Amino acid sequence: MGNSCKKSQNPKIPDDVNDGLETLEEYRSRWRSVRVIYFTMFLMSLGFSIILTGIWPYLNKLDPKAGKEFMGLIVAANPLGQMIFSPLFGWWSNRIGSIRLPLLCSLALFTFASGLYSSLEMRPDHVKYWMLISRFLIGVSSANIAVCRSYLSAATRLSERTKAVSMVSLAQVLGFIVGPGLQTAVTPLGNDGYSFLWGSIVFNMYTACGWINVLMSIGNFIMFLPGLFEEHKIAAREIMIKQGKSSERETWKAIKPDYVSAWTLIMAFFVLVFNFVLLETLGTSLTMDQFAWSNHEALYYMGILMSVGAIVALATFVAINPLCKVFPEHYVLIWGGFSLMVLGRVLYIPWGDGPPVIAEVYNETLPLTGNATIDLDPNDIVFLGCPKTQPWCELTPALTLTQFIIGYAFTSIGYPIGVTLIQTIFSKVLGPRPQGVWMGLMTGAGCLSRVLGPVFVGVIYTRYGTYWTFGITSVMMFVAMIWLLLSKNRLIPPSFDNPMGAEMQTLSTNKVPLASAEEEYKIVPQIDDEAPALIENEDELDAALNTALYSDKNNITIVVAEK
Repeated sequence: MGNSCKKSQNPKIPDDVNDGLETLEEYRSRWRSVRVIYFTMFLMSLGFSIILTGIWPYLNKLDPKAGKEFMGLIVAANPLGQMIFSPLFGWWSNRIGSIRLPLLCSLALFTFASGLYSSLEMRPDHVKYWMLISRFLIGVSSANIAVCRSYLSAATRLSERTKAVSMVSLAQVLGFIVGPGLQTAVTPLGNDGYSFLWGSIVFNMYTACGWINVLMSIGNFIMFLPGLFEEHKIAAREIMIKQGKSSERETWKAIKPDYVSAWTLIMAFFVLVFNFVLLETLGTSLTMDQFAWSNHEALYYMGILMSVGAIVALATFVAINPLCKVFPEHYVLIWGGFSLMVLGRVLYIPWGDGPPVIAEVYNETLPLTGNATIDLDPNDIVFLGCPKTQPWCELTPALTLTQFIIGYAFTSIGYPIGVTLIQTIFSKVLGPRPQGVWMGLMTGAGCLSRVLGPVFVGVIYTRYGTYWTFGITSVMMFVAMIWLLLSKNRLIPPSFDNPMGAEMQTLSTNKVPLASAEEEYKIVPQIDDEAPALIENEDELDAALNTALYSDKNNITIVVAEK
């Protein structure tokens, strides 16, 4: 009894993956490396989001003449750098067969660029261009997301993939949520803050975010140093065993990826992220136009809505893995992800009875009687609503608040499901091959949508209004969903089991070299009811294994018996 209790308390590999492919220590080390990837993805998202709310006042302080148009370029510089360099980082990691060097270099660049952003208080010449360069370099460094996704596919078994990808997506979302929160937390430092090293380092409410990034990226850099981080690429080894191949390279070269399904998923990812970024970009100004909210009201109510939406999204990420154990992944993707996103877009097509409140153009002098005029405050009620400068405001019905909230709720559920399962299925469809370049292409597609989203808002929404904006995006989502439905059979990951259908049963988990096996064991292949034969040497062992692999028998057993 005592021995059995003691044995049950010993840690062991979970039963569903306890197949002798790795030891307990290797299993633990592999999952430690995966968790480091989670943190890296969190940090890259944090690096983008932590400065979003403070970038305009920081730029305005450093260069009051820069303007909001240049601020738009600064915001777009991050995803542009990531889009350009994601495939290159993926190719680099594939080329050298390791993720360590690309990640160390990218994190060093991230540290430098974050420090550069926070050092702009020193007011170098052409400071706005230095800010643009710093944000572009942070985008370049965050191209390592492609490498992280590639490693996640290589370091997880097929049965672990959905959970791992949902957790890494959760880490990214947490980065987007925590970033603005940290910016708010350092606001008490004020505009001037504190100076160190004779004024060369300024720590205020604008620069503190960059210095936080510097400290966290240094810690992340240390995590990838030799001796602390060890790569474990188990996916190819798992398929190699199932296929009966002799090497990992032979395994993935023998499996040709389905390029149609791969590009289908990349385009679906672009459409999905584009629609989410569009809503993220447009949300505040849309509520101000449609509901006549002031700046304060829009920020307050959108803050509440986004916080609740983030909680819903977090719960959705956690629920994805259990849900996919009940229903096929591609069904959950189409009916749980894309269908809800389609409904969310359709609900934003205005159904109101009349046009929204029309706002007067600010700085107008309104006539009273005769030649008398009066100047009004910009927060006065007459300046709230859909501006006259947008002609469609007087012709298009208003969006109702109920529509807006329900549509946002559908998006908060559909987007996490879609973005997680697209990446999960994508990694499985590609098979056990190195996926750096392919993950770079998918990351680049997501970055392109982040670049085009604000442009779409500026051109389509401002000029043509809500009908065109949400009509076009509804059609985009619907077409993407129909295409996924037509391609659903291609979205089922291929089976990597041995094509000969032989069932190999290992009756001993001891890894005994052949030399000692000849002394201590006799290895006997038994095919159906045929009499077993004693194997005396390595050549006979190879012959027996070949017989087992290529036999047309349905049930083949390798019997390992004690001599």
